[in-house]
Order: sequence, then structure tokens, then C-alpha cells
Amino acid sequence: MLDRLEKLLETVPVSASPPGFAALTIRAVGPDEVPLIERDLRAVTMGPAEVVELAREFPHADCSYEVQAYWDLWTYDLASDRWQLGPQPLEILCLGEQYDDEAWREMGHFWIHAGFEHFFTGHAGMLGSAVGDIFPEHPAESEFLGRMSRPGSLRDYRQKTQENIRKFIGWAEQIDRTLPLDRWRLWSEGEENFEARLESILAGR
Repeated sequence: MLDRLEKLLETVPVSASPPGFAALTIRAVGPDEVPLIERDLRAVTMGPAEVVELAREFPHADCSYEVQAYWDLWTYDLASDRWQLGPQPLEILCLGEQYDDEAWREMGHFWIHAGFEHFFTGHAGMLGSAVGDIFPEHPAESEFLGRMSRPGSLRDYRQKTQENIRKFIGWAEQIDRTLPLDRWRLWSEGEENFEARLESILAGR
């Protein structure tokens, strides 16, 4: 599993701004247990091989390995009214075969938490193929919707979100080419069919 974790980390499109890999946490038995180690990697520059070398201190089937990293995504800053390409956190989990009562059988060996879903779906369904009435629930959301109603703003929003999606999908496809995967799945807590949602936004103009 650690050899495969290293291959997975080699595919990560780490941020151009350090740190790329920011932390390593190793747990034994289950997620409620106190971590065996928690290493802050922000003060050093480590590549995949160095990160996994630390993990090899605990090469046990009942362990999980959690790697915190950063990758660059487009985000809209309400205060400056500008789009910014900058580091956003992501988390990579590798589950040993005996960890958490063999949770890998349901969850898979690897999980990637790629960040907030609105980086890829947009806010309030604005970028979908069928956009209905939108009712903001917060003043900041209301201001954001007002900004997006200006000429060209929604077009820019769609283009930046599409760039984020292409980066995300491209990475997933590279993982599929690099590792011997039986299957992989795109999933989001807020979307019933996350993959279809992304395809809808990519098809928009």
C-alpha cells in the first residue's frame, strides 16, 4: 500500500507556492484513536518519496496514512473583486487492509478530499444547465449573486470553474493511468450525481 501511496502522491499537482505537502498523520486501528504520529511538513520541502519514507516507520495493515497537501485552484475574492489562482488544501487518505474493521472494502483504499465542492460546481446552482430562481441565505451570498449579474461576470465565473474541473478530472484520469485501480468514483456530499453536474458545467458556454 505504501508503494502505491507513493505513486499516487507523484501524481498530485501540488501548488506552485510552498508547501506542496504540508502534513502527515498516521493512525492505527480506527479514526477515533490518537494518532501514532503527526508531522508538520510546512517548514521543509518534501517530495512523495520523502513523505512515504516517514510513513514507512509504521508499515502496518491496521494503519491509515493521511497526507495534507495544497494545489492551485481559481477562487473569487469578494473583497478585491478579483479572481485568484492560489493554493487550496486537499487531503489524501490511504487505508490499510485491517484499518477500521476493513473499511477499505466499502470506502476503497484511497480517498481524496479535493476541497469545497463550490470550486467545481459554483454557488447556488448558477452554472447548471437549468437555473431557476435563486434565494440567497446570507448577505455575502446576496452580494456575490449581485456581482455575478454584471455583464461578463457569469461568463468569467463559468470559465474559471471549468478550469478547476478540467484540472480535477485530468488529475483523476492520471491517477487511473498510474495506479492499478479496480474502479474510481467522483463524489460530493451536496450533489446527487457529482459527475453529471461537472459534465453539465463543462458543456456550458
